Amino acid sequence: MYSLPEFAAATRGRLIVSAQAPAGHPLRDTHTIAHLAQAAASGGAAAIRCGGYGGVEDIAAVAAAVQVPVIGLTKEGDTGVYITPTVASAQAVVAAGAQVVAFDATARPRPDGASTADMVHAIHAAGALAMADIATAQEAVEAHAAGVDIISTTLAGYTPDRAATQGPDLELLEQVRALVPEAFLIGEGRFHTPQHLERGFELGADAIIIGTAITDVAWVTRQFAALAPVAAPVAAHKQPEA
Repeated sequence: MYSLPEFAAATRGRLIVSAQAPAGHPLRDTHTIAHLAQAAASGGAAAIRCGGYGGVEDIAAVAAAVQVPVIGLTKEGDTGVYITPTVASAQAVVAAGAQVVAFDATARPRPDGASTADMVHAIHAAGALAMADIATAQEAVEAHAAGVDIISTTLAGYTPDRAATQGPDLELLEQVRALVPEAFLIGEGRFHTPQHLERGFELGADAIIIGTAITDVAWVTRQFAALAPVAAPVAAHKQPEA
């Protein structure tokens, strides 16, 4: 089984990059996602988070393309629990080549009725680490008690239980670090600037995941285009942070 000490040694104090694109986005192509992952790894990304709506095909392609750990997930639907929502989904992520499985560990019910502990057990049995995507501090505490290896603030602001912040939810990051000081904690969600990254580490994150601000070329272009004297209309392709 891939171990937490291995993952921690590879990623602690470093940047992890999320390479994902939803349906309809110009980057929604498995080979393109693999190239984005390669570029991120060559630029210093300590690990790659991938899968999403590209599913196991994206995970397999990225795992074959990079030499860094792969955090895999599926996205099935777009409401309720849709990030690696079932035990079967988690097993498929591992089979595709991920060393870590990211899954929704919020308080909402899963489609197959599995508990967080059930998800952790299945992921460990398949030989991977379990990463809990949470939205509240209480969910982080409960996920840690259920045996997850890694906690990420991925879903902060994406459930009714906590309002979305303008940038990353740094308050939540600080709260989780105080409540579960021994956990391997990742800051994720709306980290859009180098200053966000620096502050996240100052508040106790072991690693930071950035996706949109690095791998969504359309989003990055819009930030610059908006500052030009004449701003042309552009299509709005929204890439989920998770």
